[in-house]
Amino acid sequence: MENSSYVYEGIKKAGIDFIVTVPCINLATLINLIENDDEITHVPVTREEEGIGICAGAYLSGRKVAILMQNSGLGNCVNGLTSLFELYKIPLVMIMSHRGTKGESIVGQVPMGKATPKVLDSLNIEYFKPESCDESLDIISNSWKKSLKNQLPIAILLEIDFWTCK
Repeated sequence: MENSSYVYEGIKKAGIDFIVTVPCINLATLINLIENDDEITHVPVTREEEGIGICAGAYLSGRKVAILMQNSGLGNCVNGLTSLFELYKIPLVMIMSHRGTKGESIVGQVPMGKATPKVLDSLNIEYFKPESCDESLDIISNSWKKSLKNQLPIAILLEIDFWTCK
């Protein structure tokens, strides 16, 4: 199974039925799988903070929500994650292509790659870094229940090595 398929299967097992996406080359195959799934409402956006607001509204209308984005957009979401999701105890699964990690070819991605875990820690957002495709399937399939139980967003960081794992 191709790496994106593991993430997709985890999403399906989690019961996530509403996904906002922000374009990212690493997420392109996964976004196509979601776009072609009639059981998932897919809302593409151009800015992460827009997606955060849409996810909040979708959750309040009874949907199980996730956002797919690159970690570089995390900074754009801080206010919405704190003043909306944390304050009102809204669950959310954030699946992020974690750029700027080992093997990154674009030097401009490295500073935010290093800062991402620290930003998540400062926001008290639990995160996971699956080291294998099988592990990603398990983590993602349990992500919605965990986020709902904690009444907080949860993040899954898919590092560069993930996209080449077997």
